[in-house]
Amino acid sequence: MRVVTVPCLSDNYAYLVIASTGETAIVDASEAAPVRKALQREGAKARSIWSTHHHWDHVGGNEELSRDLGIGVVGDVEATCIHIPGHTLGAVAYFIETPGERAVFTGDTLFCAGCGRLFEGTPAQMHESLSRLAALPPDTRVYCGHEYTVNNLAFAASVEPSNLEIGLARTRAVSQRARGEPSVGTHIDEEKRVNPFLRTRSPEIRASLGAGTDLDDASVFAALRRAKDAFR
Repeated sequence: MRVVTVPCLSDNYAYLVIASTGETAIVDASEAAPVRKALQREGAKARSIWSTHHHWDHVGGNEELSRDLGIGVVGDVEATCIHIPGHTLGAVAYFIETPGERAVFTGDTLFCAGCGRLFEGTPAQMHESLSRLAALPPDTRVYCGHEYTVNNLAFAASVEPSNLEIGLARTRAVSQRARGEPSVGTHIDEEKRVNPFLRTRSPEIRASLGAGTDLDDASVFAALRRAKDAFR
């Protein structure tokens, strides 16, 4: 299996999940042209379109692509669909496990070092969905829907300034972006170390938010999401 990142729109990512046969699944096709170009460049044959949620910037290219591509199974690649409500009520992630690699496509639910806004779900739902993703094998690579990593890590540093791993991750992400490379493809293990939305039990994060040690994790998550919404 190979995963190819396809920049779309201003800061979106679509992905090609390419099986050993060359058959391919397209994940979150926000627009058709960049996806079609990537398919041609990679010599890949699209067989399925997978969408993580219904927002236009993740499905805008579906209709056009589905008209001219043969849709069906994807060679030797199979995905487990995980329901992760919060950003939207119908949001799903696609988890793939092969002998050589594990990957999860999280859309706008789990970002690298962050998470999506709550447009339809509740804080409790989103916290549970993130916990479900955090329970995946630690070497699972995270492929999310947007290039938000540098800003997400700046927020993470503001609420957990003594976490040195956040600074290292930020330096790496800044360097990747300076080279014109995507910052996506982190591991679940790293996300659990630097992503504040997966670290609601951190005493320092709770102190930064003015949240007591007896506050439940979902409420701490809600306070984090409010703080991130106001972060500039």
